[in-house]
Amino acid sequence: MQEPDLEALTEPSAWSDNPEELVRELQSLNARLERRINISSDSIETDLAKLVLGLIEFIRRLLERQAIRRVESGGLSAEQIENLGLALLKLESKVQELKDRFGLSDQDINLDLGPIGRLF
Repeated sequence: MQEPDLEALTEPSAWSDNPEELVRELQSLNARLERRINISSDSIETDLAKLVLGLIEFIRRLLERQAIRRVESGGLSAEQIENLGLALLKLESKVQELKDRFGLSDQDINLDLGPIGRLF
């Protein structure tokens, strides 16, 4: 399925009578794409760190929710609960350490999940 902006541009009637409108639409689309895709040789390491840490944070939050469900269901021993808690704390600490190393904030790694919204 195409995005509505792209879908409108593929309709000949949308631009055949008004080439200036086509130019405006293409410029608008280009501006939005530049915000989404910003690759620079100077910032590739930081940009890659943002993406990877954002994905790790997404997975960490999923694991945390799963752990809470498992604990609340009563299916884990006290030792398993302790180990699970320690592992999640260690992962959170490591993510924070990497954010500090690359000078990133929580907002920097906050993924846009499209129709679902932002990660946090």
